[in-house]
Amino acid sequence: MPLVLADTGEELTIQRIGGSAEVKGHLENLGFVAGGTVMVITALNGNVIVKVKEARVAISEEMARKIMV
Repeated sequence: MPLVLADTGEELTIQRIGGSAEVKGHLENLGFVAGGTVMVITALNGNVIVKVKEARVAISEEMARKIMV
């Protein structure tokens, strides 16, 4: 399922990253890699704040839909 549909506070494993090569590269630079863990801290109007690699990152709903967990 896409990250945007995940429940808050649940630690999930990233299965794959979708989108163009540019989008994948950007998300990988932020710490979103297949096999890594991610937790949704909060969601507001589709945008999400997630914890990835001990850092908090805010991403748009569009980006969150490209991350499959």
